[in-house]
Amino acid sequence: MRAACAPSDLSWSTVDWRSVNEQVWRLQVRIAKAAREERWGKVRSLQRLLTRSRAARLWAVRRVTTNKGKRTPGVDGVVWRTSGEKLAAVESLRRRGYCPQPLRRVYIPKRNQKLRPLSIPTMRDRAMQALYLLALNPVAETLADPNSYGFRLRRCVADAWGQCYIALAKRHAPEWIFEGDIEACFDRISHPWLLANIPMDREVLRKWLEAGYLEDATFHRTLAGTPQGGIISPVIANLALDGLEEAARGAVPDRENGVRSKVHVVRYADDFVITAASKTQLVEQVIPAVEAFLAERGLRLSPEKSKITHIRQGFEFLGAHVRKYGQKLMMKPAKGNLLGFLAGLRSLLRKCSGAETWRVIRELNRRIRGWVSFYRCLVSSRVFRTLDQKLFRSLWRWVRLRHPSKRSRWLKAKYFPRVGGCEWTFSAKVPTRQGVLFPELGSSMLTLLRASTVTIRRHVKVRAEANPFDPRYHDYFRRRRRTPRSVVLGATA
Repeated sequence: MRAACAPSDLSWSTVDWRSVNEQVWRLQVRIAKAAREERWGKVRSLQRLLTRSRAARLWAVRRVTTNKGKRTPGVDGVVWRTSGEKLAAVESLRRRGYCPQPLRRVYIPKRNQKLRPLSIPTMRDRAMQALYLLALNPVAETLADPNSYGFRLRRCVADAWGQCYIALAKRHAPEWIFEGDIEACFDRISHPWLLANIPMDREVLRKWLEAGYLEDATFHRTLAGTPQGGIISPVIANLALDGLEEAARGAVPDRENGVRSKVHVVRYADDFVITAASKTQLVEQVIPAVEAFLAERGLRLSPEKSKITHIRQGFEFLGAHVRKYGQKLMMKPAKGNLLGFLAGLRSLLRKCSGAETWRVIRELNRRIRGWVSFYRCLVSSRVFRTLDQKLFRSLWRWVRLRHPSKRSRWLKAKYFPRVGGCEWTFSAKVPTRQGVLFPELGSSMLTLLRASTVTIRRHVKVRAEANPFDPRYHDYFRRRRRTPRSVVLGATA
């Protein structure tokens, strides 16, 4: 096996990425082991060794030049494209003399019509964050709450849903839920608390936190928070919130008046739910403990989004509606998410009023496939049928507007022919063009994906204690990668 690319190499393509990954991985495993043993001096020395290694610097530059934001510049307008620029960037990732530039502030719309501030670092600052993230991730995974699932390796939203089912599905499960949401979490985390508690190079962290941002050519200082848009920011926010589960569970005795506390915490980034046996436990014990925990970090609960709910009333968590009907717990896609998705599809049809039909179908399939794959682990059969029905009506209106003088029989024959024994299939012929590939096509006819034909699969939740940097779980995560993490429940009708 070749060693990682030496400094004299001239081409980015000659780097042996397998060797790079192995070198980085070995050091990360050692960092995680030292963290489990609480040998914090050893952790710091291994982190320094990793951040100064050439393999880690190569990996960091590769990450920022291959992710979705690779063409998005910071305030300096620099983007790394050529092999020479990338290799020069590797050599520039040095701690000595490093001074981050201000971030470029932009705003993106939220669902509630408000704007979310997004701060974009320069390419060099992004690469430095990716470099130090390599050293911070093993510690973050070791110290993480067992039931924290947001912005963590090998974990996803379906794992959080699975833990909700485990906590609430049984006959004697807790019935009261506190839906918690932290107000402006990324913008208000206390800098002194972060500098005192985040296990990484404090000088580098201080420079990032105090870098400030540029908006309309005006410099603004940052006195609190960690910037949304930074590669390392989600992990820092997770570390700040780790311990929330212990604080909530420790606020209630295991047994009180002969009744078990039944306190469970499921957290995904700054959204979390806490269960309890009674509303009184939540109001008098759990919520004050959570508020005290957050106050130490300069945070507070959002009064608009935080509320107490009974399980028979139902609540929404990460786009799923969770409710108990009798003794049966049902988790299905939230109504608002379905309506929002349909609104997006209708907006696409309005924009594509004159586009070729096969192009419209290809874009619709891409969106439908992603949405259905996200929700296929829930009780989604009826929702998927509703999606198909409402989309069909929108498509019929769309073709009527394209051909206002044509009869329904003509429109049906052109746009909704019989395909594979299935009537009313929205489809179109794809023109044969040299050099254009359509991997989703088995023939020259492209058909619309019907959500109701997708098989429902129950997600197999990841083990709470599993650490991807612990050699004891290497085989476990390898099996999860190679085999489907779901169990077939039956095809939808």
